[in-house]
Amino acid sequence: MVYPIDAEQCAGALRLTTPTRCLRVATTRYHAENSNDSAWLTNADRPLTGYERVFGSVATPRSLRTRGAVEDVSAMAERGRLTVGDLQRQQFANRAPAGDLAAADTAKACTALAADRPDLKDVCEVLGRWDRTVDSDSRGALLFDRFWRRLVASVPAAQLWKVPFSPADPVRTPHTLDTAVPGFATALTGAVEELRAAGIALDAPLGEHQFVVRGGKRLPIHGGTESLGIWNKIEPVWNAAGGGYTEVTAGSSHIQAVGWDGGRCPVARTLLAYAQSSNPASPHSSDQTGLYSGERWVTSRFCEKDILRSPELRVERVRER
Repeated sequence: MVYPIDAEQCAGALRLTTPTRCLRVATTRYHAENSNDSAWLTNADRPLTGYERVFGSVATPRSLRTRGAVEDVSAMAERGRLTVGDLQRQQFANRAPAGDLAAADTAKACTALAADRPDLKDVCEVLGRWDRTVDSDSRGALLFDRFWRRLVASVPAAQLWKVPFSPADPVRTPHTLDTAVPGFATALTGAVEELRAAGIALDAPLGEHQFVVRGGKRLPIHGGTESLGIWNKIEPVWNAAGGGYTEVTAGSSHIQAVGWDGGRCPVARTLLAYAQSSNPASPHSSDQTGLYSGERWVTSRFCEKDILRSPELRVERVRER
């Protein structure tokens, strides 16, 4: 969730119980961000300390999702004069921080491996061309996703990066992937073999293999796993025998972008990624899932004039006999 808020509200953001990102869209640049993580870097420019341990650790490495979100929210706050449209675009930017940090080094190391493994040449090319996003049409995202999951599962975090974590620079460290670490080559070749065994092209668009089925129709789903640092979190389950990912069952759920344009009514856009009904016979079992797949939103209407302008409005007058 993303909300424009004032300074007093933002100072109390650690008390919020849902993953929340807050921005002040006025002349000052107070902001707060949390991605299911410690309260320490609610605002990286003003780290919080001295709170109870239940709110998370201090001066310890942050998840890539937190690091990426801190970068994105800080950049938005720096620009200022934000609109709800800006927040909507950020929700579906689908940037992969792990890709920004490691894809180029991975492709370079892959090229070195390909000197002895010519069958890896096309792998290196796919990684080099990947746009570092997890959009439905991103080619190379699935390959990097499967490689990255294997790598972080087999290599301890302390050995993964050449530049270690520094509490003095918690958003930008650690960095520089150590491609010489034992386990790197195994993770890369394992991911390649996994995709080939499932009959999946190395450059297959992500949405062809990350999807849900509604009403017999397959809907591509963008977004990605938390270990990649994705804001728009999606967690599918891999089924090697079944030819890839099964349907997505977890991740982004209720989404909202809310702001004010100077008028009396809030400007609000919302989504229920899993739709409004779990009954497959209901016309609402896939409505908002389809919108989510297409990166479209629902306009929430609060004021009478907005309600009256809704194309979905139906008025029924009831009278006593």
